This record gives sequence, structure tokens and C-alpha cells, in this order.
Amino acid sequence: MTTIEFVDQTLRDGQQSLWGMQMRAYQAADALPHLARTGFRTVDLTGAGMFTVLLRHFRDDPWASTDFLVKGLGGNELRSGLRTISVIGFAHTPESIIDLWIATLVKHGVTSLWMYDCLYDMPTMERLARAFHDVGGKPVPAVMYGLTGVHDDAFFADRARIMATWPGVESIYLEDAAGVLTPERAATLLPAVRAAVPLHIALELHCHNTTGLAQHNYIEGIKAGFTVFHTASRPMANGPSLPSTEGMAVIVEAMGHEHRLDVTQFEPVAENFLWAAEDAGYAPGQMAEYDPRMYDHQLPGGMTGTFKAQLAQHDMADRWEAVLSELPRVREELGHPIMATPFSQFVGTQAVLNVITGQRYSLVPDEVLHYALGHYGPLQRPIEADVMDKMLGTPRAKELAAWIRPQPSLEEIRKRFPRGTSDEDLLLRFMTSNEEVDAMKAAGPIRTDPRRSTNHIVRFVQELVAESRGLTSMSVTTDALSVRLARRP
Repeated sequence: MTTIEFVDQTLRDGQQSLWGMQMRAYQAADALPHLARTGFRTVDLTGAGMFTVLLRHFRDDPWASTDFLVKGLGGNELRSGLRTISVIGFAHTPESIIDLWIATLVKHGVTSLWMYDCLYDMPTMERLARAFHDVGGKPVPAVMYGLTGVHDDAFFADRARIMATWPGVESIYLEDAAGVLTPERAATLLPAVRAAVPLHIALELHCHNTTGLAQHNYIEGIKAGFTVFHTASRPMANGPSLPSTEGMAVIVEAMGHEHRLDVTQFEPVAENFLWAAEDAGYAPGQMAEYDPRMYDHQLPGGMTGTFKAQLAQHDMADRWEAVLSELPRVREELGHPIMATPFSQFVGTQAVLNVITGQRYSLVPDEVLHYALGHYGPLQRPIEADVMDKMLGTPRAKELAAWIRPQPSLEEIRKRFPRGTSDEDLLLRFMTSNEEVDAMKAAGPIRTDPRRSTNHIVRFVQELVAESRGLTSMSVTTDALSVRLARRP
């Protein structure tokens, strides 16, 4: 009998995949004490993308939101994620800012960091692991799976073997961001990774349920010796998200293994997020219908929600199917990158531009040019020659060819801001803008009380009007509040 452990993804990848990272602190408030008592190995809490959304969409202070969640989850190991060369956005971040970012996360109580680089620039990834270890955190390097013509089982296993030698690494994380791992491939891949990594290092498995196969991959993982699995509360699970904690706990037990989860905590957490989904205007997670196109475009679960939302914001929701058809072609032309941030966004953005312009690669973002020029790391397969010629023949590409990643010191960066600027403010202002941070501060404290949800008040009034045609007045009274509604004469 093996003890299986769980990493909770309700607050991070669950809401990222289903809500486009738009969960606010108050929407998690009532679930926090129950999540804290469930018995997870780790709770994945936040990421730089969530910081951006909270700041720009809601003018919520992301550091205050993090502190609220951390306080509510006392006693649990809390985790964040980070790419090797960027924090907020896709631009290259100076190492001095990356190091300040991870030190500030630790200061705020986030002591586990999963880190990834889909181009497998191993020296850069090791530098980040060492930097996080040096400030007292636990680095969790990720093996990012992709269904490509480049990456075989031996490739992934060899990268895991190297990661296991880095200081402070107690577990290694394998992620199928696009949800394209099949049980047949898992049956060869996962044992190969387990054989490459010393047994004292735990292996974690994180599979998006985009094709409905994630639970079956988890079963193969248990057979292969993986002992840590990523799940989410059922309303924040399945589809482009992760398998549900409720479902996986049953599977673990049925396989004759044990877990340490307090199953009595599942229901109140699920009840909170059923309410939160309604409050935020999203449908609860549900099993996705099988779509074989998934294996062609490989759009990651964590990107699906945000990508659809962005298309809708630009009145292009009707181009979704055309973009899905263009994605596989772009992915192949750009050298089969593993479809996870930022390369899934590069492929997706280029596909959108190809569709809306009608002239493929007539408009190429700087980030895609940087990728083509090797500035994000070594390409595992060359970009198709005709596409490369078209991209690099532009004046902008010639300008970027001589680009060198800026590496200002922290002292140099501090001189750009008023004396006494906190680390938290410096990080936000450096990576976003003074205007956005000033607007956030002007908005006041973040909301933490779910009872102040204006959506519920509006719905209550609407339902009251609809159902009370025969009434002339109505009052609601509590010890602290009295409200009277009356029809106009």
C-alpha cells in the first residue's frame, strides 16, 4: 500500500483554466479554512499572471490578495510558479528582478516554487532553482510534456535526471499542460522518468483533463511510482482544468492505496466555488467532450479560458474555429515548441494574426521574432525555412538580431523610483506601470467579505421584482440592517 499525496490546484490552475485567472480574494474566503484542513501536501496559490489580472482588471492589490490567502491557509505549504526568464508578461526580466520576486514571495509565505522552461535551457533553469533555494524556498523543477516530433521518453527522462541533481530539489513535477498525454504514452514515459530519478525524490503529476484522459494517466502514474497528484475541487476541475480531488480520492482508495485527505472538507469547498462561479459569471467545471483536434492544436488548459476571453474582448469570438484550425500549422512551422507558456501564446497569437490579416506571417509580434532568433533559449527543431525567411527578412527582425538581454542591477533599478519604495511596489511598477499601480492604490483595500457581492444583491432585487407583482411594499430587517422596498405610486 502506497500513501498518495495531493497538490490542490483550486485556487491557481483550476481558476486559471476555467476563469482566465479572474478569481478575487473574497470569492475564495469561505473555502479557505476547509482547504487548510483538508490535508494537502501543497496548495498551489498564485502566479505572476494572476498578479497581472488582479491589478489590471480589478485594481486589486495582488500582494494583499496573496497575504489574505496565505493567512487563510495557515499551516500549509504554499506554492507559486515561474518561468526561467520572465515574470510578468513575456518580455525578458532582469535576473535582479527575478531574484527579488522570489525573495518577496518567500517573505509573503510562499515557500514552494515550481519552475519551468519549455525550451529546456537547463543552465538558466538551474540558476533559478539555486536562487530560490538560497532564499529558503523549495524549488520544484518541471518536466513539461509535449506531443511533438522532437521530444521522446528518453529526452524527458534525461531532463528529470539532471534536475534531480540540483540543490534543494525534493520533488520533480511532470506537467501535461495541453492535456494530450494518453495512457498508452504514459505507460512508457512515466516509468522512464521514475527510473531516471532517485527514489528519495518524489514525482508529481499534473495533467489537464482536456480530453478526459487525465484520471487514466494518473492511474498509470501510480503504477509507475509517482506519489503526488494535482487536483482541484470539483466545481473548479475537469475540462481544461485538472481532475477533481473528489474523484481521484475514490480512485486511489479503489486501487488499494491510502491518502491523508479529510474527505469531510470536500463539500464545503465545493459549495463555496459553486457560489463563486455563479458570482463571477462562469459555469462550474465539467467533463469535456472528446475532440480529436486537441492532439493537433494542443492548446493548453491554462490558456483556453484566457484565450477565449481575449478573443471576445476584441469582438472576435466568431473566429475561434478558424484560429483552432490555424494553430497546428503554426505550431509545426515554428519548430514544434511544447505548448505551454509562453510558447503556446506565441503560437496562438501568430495564428490569430494569420487569420485576421489573411496574409500569413505578414504581421509577426516581437516575441515571436525573439523566439525565432533564439533569445528565449535553444530551439529543439529549426523553424521551417520559408517561414524563417519571411520573418527574419523584415526590418524589425534585423533590429532585434543584435538584441542582448538587459541585466541592470537592483541598485540601478531602485534609482528609477522614489527613495523608500517597497520591494512589492518596485516589482509591480517595474513590470507593469506607475499608472496601473497608482490606480490600484486609489481603488482602496481589496474585497475579502463574500457577503458584499453586488451580483447577488442585483439578482435578489431582479427576482423580487419578477415574483412580487401583487405586492406594494416589502421590508427585510436584521439586527444590523433594515431595508424597505416600495412600489412607486
